[in-house]
Amino acid sequence: MSKIFLGIGAGPIQTGIFVAGASKGHFDRIVLAEVDAALVESVRKSGTITVHTACADSVRTDCYDRIEIYNPSVPADLEILKGIAADALAVNTALPSTAFYKHCLWLKDAFAAKPEKIRYVYTSENSTTAADELRKVLGEFPQTHYLDTVIGKMSKVFLTSESDLSPLSPGYTKGHLVEEFNTIYTSCVPGLESVGIDGLYPKKNLYPFEEAKLYGHNASHFLLGMMAERCHCKYMNEAVNCTEIVKLTERILTEECGVALCKKFAGVDPYFESENFNSWARELVKRMTSPVLCDSVERVIRDIDRKFGWEDRVIGAIRLCLSQGVKPVLLSKGAALAAASFAINQFSAQWQESDERAAVIDSILSNI
Repeated sequence: MSKIFLGIGAGPIQTGIFVAGASKGHFDRIVLAEVDAALVESVRKSGTITVHTACADSVRTDCYDRIEIYNPSVPADLEILKGIAADALAVNTALPSTAFYKHCLWLKDAFAAKPEKIRYVYTSENSTTAADELRKVLGEFPQTHYLDTVIGKMSKVFLTSESDLSPLSPGYTKGHLVEEFNTIYTSCVPGLESVGIDGLYPKKNLYPFEEAKLYGHNASHFLLGMMAERCHCKYMNEAVNCTEIVKLTERILTEECGVALCKKFAGVDPYFESENFNSWARELVKRMTSPVLCDSVERVIRDIDRKFGWEDRVIGAIRLCLSQGVKPVLLSKGAALAAASFAINQFSAQWQESDERAAVIDSILSNI
């Protein structure tokens, strides 16, 4: 029986981790479900996708062939996808958020066609409850395992008109650039070792790593982005010219987020030993400011209202610190800057565009 991988959504997480990992894991069929008609057309013509990787000082380019792709919004394609999903050993959802699971009900029909099939369903929506949410939408099947992931791999979509790098597929207008870091943690269930997707590392207790990703990596990344915007940076790598905010981000990670995480999860894993965590934190800040990845500040700080959710990165990190007796002084200052910036952007839309307006905004933010 052929070994099939099915990816739902064709963003850089899907292509740079799961398609790459399935290819290296020698899957017989690698299939994508994607609603972008232009992308579907271009991949079908070539049967390939190209993913670029930002290494330490250069970009590596990998081309994966024998890629199949279908559009679930097209009835004929949807029927093909249902048949593939029923037989797939591994499925991964990589959608904008778990709110999009409602569009995946066709997977329920597919799984019900072969309810006893052993399958592993990964969820890559950057949520600590993603696997449970998908299980609620699709239902329980005897040997269908829903798995969470912790993806600390940064990536971006670029326009080929603004880059010398090749597109995701010939003739398409966008490309994918991912960072070299490729240690992806997942839930652990029986038989998972048989799947063979390269770069995935099961953890018996994934929850501590989920909190570290959200309340360490995500929180500090977002706040560095906010501070970089304050320094008029367009790209994250430009933040290295503002050494004080890079040092401040390291302090947020090591003195507040890290202390709280290491205290809460002491003894769980060597990762949560202070020396190991701090070493990871310093390396992470270097990765955030990689000139090869050249991530945009705008992308990092988008959706401020969502990222200020009670259980999301900023407020969640502050709550974590308070629960562990750690004073979140730096986190709170960063949160205040982000909140003020968000409020000013809302109010200043009513103000006349002028140098005076810019000076007023600058004056307010400089006093936080």
